[in-house]
Amino acid sequence: MTAVGTPAVRRLGRTLRIPKGRGLDVTIFLVTVILYSIAWPTLQVTHDVPVPLMPIVSALAVFPFVLVRANPALGWAISAGSAVVVPVAFDRLPDYDFPWQVTHLIVLLTLVFAVSLRCAMPIVVVAWVSTALLFLGYTQGQDGIGWSVGLSAIVVFGLLIRWLVLSRRELAKQEEVSELERARRTILEEKAKIARDLHDVIAHHMSLVVVQAQSAPYRIDDVSPAAAAEFASIGATAREALNEIRGMLGVLRSDGVLAENAPQPTVSDIPSLLESSLRAGVPLTWETTGSPADVSMSTGLALYRILQESLSNASRHAPGTDVRVRLDYGVELTYLEVVNGRPVGPGTVGSGTAGSGTAEAGTGGHGLRGMRDRALGAAGWLDARVRQDGGFEVVARLPSTPVAAQVVGPTL
Repeated sequence: MTAVGTPAVRRLGRTLRIPKGRGLDVTIFLVTVILYSIAWPTLQVTHDVPVPLMPIVSALAVFPFVLVRANPALGWAISAGSAVVVPVAFDRLPDYDFPWQVTHLIVLLTLVFAVSLRCAMPIVVVAWVSTALLFLGYTQGQDGIGWSVGLSAIVVFGLLIRWLVLSRRELAKQEEVSELERARRTILEEKAKIARDLHDVIAHHMSLVVVQAQSAPYRIDDVSPAAAAEFASIGATAREALNEIRGMLGVLRSDGVLAENAPQPTVSDIPSLLESSLRAGVPLTWETTGSPADVSMSTGLALYRILQESLSNASRHAPGTDVRVRLDYGVELTYLEVVNGRPVGPGTVGSGTAGSGTAEAGTGGHGLRGMRDRALGAAGWLDARVRQDGGFEVVARLPSTPVAAQVVGPTL
């Protein structure tokens, strides 16, 4: 029988399993049913109530207990209202001196305790004072004072529990904040360590490049004017890169300063970027139309970075070829086009500005992916492809002003 009965018992247990979070509701309902089964039969020994009204009066005394969790203030109001009506509407029997049934008193005090635990302080004060006046008005002599004192003790006990729970929650919240602060401090320490490493590894060598480029015409004899100009261009480009690296190091070393709050290139820095590329020896021409004053900071930053990456890839993957840049600052859209010619040399076709083809295979395509991410981040669109003549082009359309949840696509 044990072997046969065990699976059946398990299936019955799974069938009757109470969902998580419903156990307390089921308990409250069962307690209400038990109290009602006591209140109805015993009403005839406490009050002179007609038989047809006995289930209704008993229900008014007990059923508000169902609201002890869902809405204790409403449950208290119903229980207190019936406590006012019952002693007036129905006479007590000679052998019973208390104005209400014991079950009614249990429900009323429980609801007052629940109100003190969960409701706002004005509601707690109203329930406290009203119930105390109810005891003073319906109980005789010292009993009313005694019940009022006991009620006050219940309310104070509920408030103490409430404040204890709230203080523990606040303590847990503060501990969580402290833990987050410790984690943040750890991250800042790691950022500072990375900044030191970058400074030691990159900034130091970049500084040496600047110094060597600037001092080369003085250290080397018979430097031609073209070579001196080339050294000056190298020094200017290295200084610009060094300034950007210092800005990144400042963000890494900052305590609580977000990267978007650090100085970033804007649309006004694009002409200097084009001129520095031209000084570096890139055969560059550009055409600009419209007013850059209408371009937002986010779009300006994206334009600068996309153009910077495109020019860098053009000089790296297609050196010596002509590069054309077209910028159209529209009221709604800003258009950018970077085109370079066919790379010179075998096996270099298709390795243009975006690093496609062989260049993308070698670098993982991070340049192209980064440019597209910047365009999407500005709610814009970017395309990079090989031209029919073997060159490469990057085309980007970005909203001149910030646009929420919109991606600008190619126009037909």
